[in-house]
Amino acid sequence: MLILKEARGNGQQKDGVGEVVASILDHVKQEGDRALFDLTRRYDGVELTGLRVQREEIDRAYGLVERETIKHLQFAAAQIRNFALHQLNCLQDMQINPMPGVVLGHRLVPVSSCGAYVPAGRYPLPSSALMSIIPAKVAGVKRIAACSPPNKEYGGIHPAVLVAMDMAGADEIYCMGGAQAIGAFAYGTGTVPRVDLIVGPGNRYVTEAKKQLTGMVGIDLLAGPSEVLIIADETATPRYVAVDLLAKCEHDPASIAILVTTSRALAEAVQDYIAAELENLETAPLARKTWAENGQIILAKTLEEAVEIANSIAPEHLQLQTKCNEDLVEKLHNYGSLFIGHYAPVAFGDYVSGPNHILPTMGCARFAGGVWVGTFIKVLSYQKVNKEGAAALANTCSYLAGLEGLAAHRRSADIRK
Repeated sequence: MLILKEARGNGQQKDGVGEVVASILDHVKQEGDRALFDLTRRYDGVELTGLRVQREEIDRAYGLVERETIKHLQFAAAQIRNFALHQLNCLQDMQINPMPGVVLGHRLVPVSSCGAYVPAGRYPLPSSALMSIIPAKVAGVKRIAACSPPNKEYGGIHPAVLVAMDMAGADEIYCMGGAQAIGAFAYGTGTVPRVDLIVGPGNRYVTEAKKQLTGMVGIDLLAGPSEVLIIADETATPRYVAVDLLAKCEHDPASIAILVTTSRALAEAVQDYIAAELENLETAPLARKTWAENGQIILAKTLEEAVEIANSIAPEHLQLQTKCNEDLVEKLHNYGSLFIGHYAPVAFGDYVSGPNHILPTMGCARFAGGVWVGTFIKVLSYQKVNKEGAAALANTCSYLAGLEGLAAHRRSADIRK
């Protein structure tokens, strides 16, 4: 392994985020709605007149959004919904009779409520609304509350985001963002009822809030800076690879973009194409800085070594652009989402292919997957035992309870013999 381009930074930022978030959460816990109005004024620069978005405002948003936008949102929503439905069809209740008088099983039960956080940025992010709300709807969550920070231009949630939230099936929509929104969903306020589960990506403050509230409320995952790792050989198209790397770099100054290749010629060509693309790219200032700071090119001796590197990094997004993609798939087991082939860029997964784009980062793909319909479903086990079954189980139960020194447990089994 040879590093041809090394990252200057580590993509992480260390500061007093934890203390700031703790203060925000305490403010929301103590003051409720009043804190949300205060923090929105302070951090978003918007004076809200209400927190819950009314139906009239949602209907008005449809009139402010171009028909072309609505058409493409509908296409993306259909793709995401279709994939989630197929995932749901893979799940089923189960029941077995391992011995006479004993029935064991599990039931699949959706959480009662969830909060979908939709971030705001330089541009509206309606895709995040679709990705966080649609699988919850497919899973059968009865109450889906969505939120997003206000847009200064509109004085509320961006119309395209409102349309996407409504299209996806949100039951309630709130104009709030940041750590304070996570706190509102977790604690509940006068206007915002608490939820059982919070999903959706966000900035460092949102992620820190989810971290601090874990246990009080369910969360999907703790998302860090976005990542891509591309495994490519001499058959890859350098321009495709270059643009795919830049697509990740334009996300955020802390995003991470890595190319692992067996071809030095490809690596050099990719760097040339990156320089050329940056000449005319609208997001060049950010993409250039991110590539310089967090971009990396690694020359692997073999594709097997490239696979080992990918598995050790466990990237959020993993792309394969080689002559033997299918052979590599079975050897790869640590990634958030996999993109196979020269014509499968991460951008498709971000918007329209169907699988969810809310994925584990920072190496968490070693032990966790991304958001899917199962994120919103609890697997609840049960056991039904009659007198005959109790007779078969009681002796071993009694013995093990005694071994562990739990007298009442032992007695509970013995009296059922």
